Amino acid sequence: MKRGDGTSPGPRGAGHGSGRVLAVGVRRGLIEVHQLVRTPREAFTLLSTPLLFIVLGAVVDGDIPGSAVPMADLLVAGGVTTMVVQAGLLTLVQTLAVEREDGTLLRMRAVPHGMPAYLVAKTVVVVTTAVGGGALTLAAGVLVLGTSGPGSVRDWLVLLSVPAIGLLALVPLGAVLGAVLPNAREALGFLMIPLLALMLFSGIYFPVTSLPGAVQDVVQGFPLKWTAQGVRAALLPDAALAAEAGSTWDLPKVYLINGAWALAGFLVAPRVLRRMTRRATGARPEKAEAEA
Repeated sequence: MKRGDGTSPGPRGAGHGSGRVLAVGVRRGLIEVHQLVRTPREAFTLLSTPLLFIVLGAVVDGDIPGSAVPMADLLVAGGVTTMVVQAGLLTLVQTLAVEREDGTLLRMRAVPHGMPAYLVAKTVVVVTTAVGGGALTLAAGVLVLGTSGPGSVRDWLVLLSVPAIGLLALVPLGAVLGAVLPNAREALGFLMIPLLALMLFSGIYFPVTSLPGAVQDVVQGFPLKWTAQGVRAALLPDAALAAEAGSTWDLPKVYLINGAWALAGFLVAPRVLRRMTRRATGARPEKAEAEA
């Protein structure tokens, strides 16, 4: 049968192109993960955050206000969330700043669909490191501190899905920040203070209800707050709801707000990365071409 309407090749070509971008990005990401775990310094960095939260959980006494749930449970949940934030923002911002300077972004821009594939690769890296660090934190909390874990199939589904959609919301944001912030040495300096403040005010390390109402209203629009709340919903018993705003986990908002951030981010981030590579100085393109 003749394809006289010309409609079949278009969709097939578009689907093939999207599939190729995904495949290339995943393959690149897995290579980066393999290199990461074989580097002692990077491996120690991944282990240090779970260890920190286990130590904090061991030394902090008392219960979550209004409940009989130990604060150690809240800290372990906060450690899982911190691995998501650390991988999706802090590590990614620094990586992007370095690779912008060494010409990696310029080389990716020269490849068809290079920027979307690059973003997919970074997503693979941060998902792997966040999941690995979060699993270590949770396992150590249960085995060493005796904290609670997911108690049902529903809790496991929430625990798997909330960090995943949280990462999808944070990775494009980290990519944009890494592209627009100054060089690698200054990138974390610009980001650290506001990010730490946002993490503190999002209820990752202590009950959000202990914060002023105005602060609670501000963090409502950011994915950090909802990711932390979703992780607590999976790991803490309902008795801990006494310390939650509105005494509810509000899971629909967790997925809705993080999903909106993810959608907007993956639409905007590749354009920002392409635009920033166009502003590279003449020395950087020459360096990138020499290394390619």
